[in-house]
Order: sequence, then structure tokens, then C-alpha cells
Amino acid sequence: MSKEIKKIVLAYSGGLDTSVILRWLKETYQCPVVAYAADVGQGEEELEGIREKALNTGADQVLVEDLREEFVRDFVWPAMRANAIYESSYLMGTSLARPIIAKGQVKAAHQLGADAVSHGATGKGNDQVRFELTYMALDPSLKIIAPWRIWDFRGREDLMAYARANNIPVPVTKEKPYSSDRNLLHISFEGGVLEDPWQEPPEDMFVLSVAPEKAPDRPTYIEIEFEKGDPVSVDGKRLSPAQLLAYLNRVGGENGIGRVDLVENRYVGMKSRGVYETPGGTILRIAHMAMESITLDREVMHLRDSLIPRYAEMIYYGYWFSPERKALQALIDQSQVFVSGVVRLKLYKGNCMVVGRRSEISLYDPELATFEGDEVYDQKDAEGFIRLNGLRLKMARLLQDMKASRG
Repeated sequence: MSKEIKKIVLAYSGGLDTSVILRWLKETYQCPVVAYAADVGQGEEELEGIREKALNTGADQVLVEDLREEFVRDFVWPAMRANAIYESSYLMGTSLARPIIAKGQVKAAHQLGADAVSHGATGKGNDQVRFELTYMALDPSLKIIAPWRIWDFRGREDLMAYARANNIPVPVTKEKPYSSDRNLLHISFEGGVLEDPWQEPPEDMFVLSVAPEKAPDRPTYIEIEFEKGDPVSVDGKRLSPAQLLAYLNRVGGENGIGRVDLVENRYVGMKSRGVYETPGGTILRIAHMAMESITLDREVMHLRDSLIPRYAEMIYYGYWFSPERKALQALIDQSQVFVSGVVRLKLYKGNCMVVGRRSEISLYDPELATFEGDEVYDQKDAEGFIRLNGLRLKMARLLQDMKASRG
């Protein structure tokens, strides 16, 4: 195997799985292994000491890269322009994060002369697809190593035994009865006690939000400004993409916004129960749709909306770098040219309500909406409009009556 693989770049988180994978790769392939850690907003606690941890586990090189701004600007914002949502509930925080991590791995492989990439996703989930489709789209020459699909380990106990036998520094923490994954867009929870879809999630599980019933008794008002479909400021203060999303996560979480509990259809063919906290993303999707309501042409909106399920599937299934996603993104981005203005929202006990919207290029015309006078809208024109649109209904009824009269 050493002749086949020269150097491997591993997507490394510092947890049990990737720590074991790091050592296993070195033993199995007898080649240098680079631990690649991408900061997509998982928090300082997870990233603290990750470089030393990787080196102590056997990494030949460690690369820690801050991708937070790129993640929000180039992955989250494009999805938000589409109001993308999977199966009417999931804002796809994990789905959007995996492609940028894989992209970073490929870039690192090019910089460091590696000919293989590896990840810690299992053979049951969606992430293996997202990682590997990205590798293939960006560099088909890279060899892909998916340890969970080829080694003999079957679960956490096997990994713990291997870690102890190989003196791998795995932090001793109280084991949680579920698994979690965090980035700037969301935090997800699955497995363990959550595998029973009848079981309510334990309250102490949540990280980004308070329970709605424990949120403040007074509403919080905020104003979000959009430019060409992208949020650029909150309450008049311009912020970078990552800063803006982080701020909305905080204020949304304080008001109990963004919790979702759903059973979703995985790409690999099974159903999975997931619980998500997406405070900032929830607020932005609601605000963005409100901004579009006064700035987006009806037929353009309806066409784009008809494509949202397909677009969301592309992201969820791992096809971020596919030609069809890029083509659809071009249409979506064109639709956003005039989506600019300010939306005012009221946040209260888990609810995000639109209470105002304004734009200098609004399509909403008070003179048309009030129905007073006929200077801009001649009500007589409606008669011909209705008659033409009702012609097929009228003809269908006449034909039915004719057939009935003939017996």
C-alpha cells in the first residue's frame, strides 16, 4: 500500500473518530498524513489545542484554516438567496459545510503534494457522499480513502480500545447520549436518545437557543438590510457575512428561535431523526422572503420557488459543485438583482414575525393596492381578463351538459 499512496490529507476534527483514523492511516498506508482542520464556526472549545492533539496522535503536518467568512459568503448566502430548505424544515447547515471542508482538503493536497484525501464519515450517512463528490468534482486524480467502509472496527467501543492500545490522546469527557455537529449556520443533534422519534429532545441538549417559554417576555425588534439578495447590515450596522450570521445566532437564540425536530430522508435511502438549532438562518430566510415580496416580479418568484425543492436536494445530496447546481444558481442570482431594502422583524418566544419592509425599488404601489380611482388601473379591463381565463372552464361545462342531454 505504501507504493500506492504517497501522502494523505485527512479532514480532522480532533474527536475520537478522526484521531483513530489518523493513526490507522499511518499504520495502514505507511506514508505521511496531514491533519486538515477547517474552522467553519464550530467554536473555540472544539479547536483549542487541535494542532498539538494531531501532532501527538501522529500527524506529520497540521493545517488549521479559518474558513468562516468564505463559508458564509460563498456557501450560506447563495443558499439563502434561493430560500433553500430541505423537506420544508431543514436549512442544511451540515450539507453546506461539508463541500467547503472538502474543497479546503483538495487545495491543501495540491499545496503539499498529497495524492490522497480521507474523511471520517460513516458508510450510513450523507456526509460520505458530500465529501467524495466534492473531491471528484475538484480533482478526479486524488485517491479517496473512507476508513469506515474498509476497516474492521464496528463501533465506538472498538475505537476506544484501539485508542487505548495505541496511546492516542482522546479527551476524557462525559459521553453524551447523542452526537452533535456545529458550524456558523447551525448545530445538529442525532443518534442515541434521539433515535426514538417519540422521545422529546432533552432540554439540556440545546446550545444556541433558550426554550421559547424561557425567552424574554418582551419582544426584540431588529432591522436587516439586503443588497441584491444578501444581508449586509443589522440595525444600521454593516457587518461581514460571518459577523452578521454570528450576531443573528445570538439574538435569535436569546429569543428561542430556530429549533427544528424532524425525520428526514437521507440520500443513501434511510430515514433519520435530526434536531437542529439554526437561529440566524431562520431569521434570515424569513427576512429574505419578506424583502422579495415587494421587490421580486411575480413570475420570476414563482419560477424560482418551483425550483427550490430540486435546488435543496442538490445541496443535501452533495452536488454543490455540480454543473446543474451552478446553472440553477445563475438563475437564482439573476433573480436577486433588485432584492434590496430593509426588513423589520419582531422576535418573541420562538417566533420571528415580519412587521415592516421597505425598498427604494419596491414593486408595491399603494395607488394600485388601494383600488381608489381608475388612473392607474381601469377596473373595466378585468371583465375581458376574467372571460378569457374562464373560457376553458365554460367550454368544459358546456360539453358536459351536451353529452348529458344526449343520454
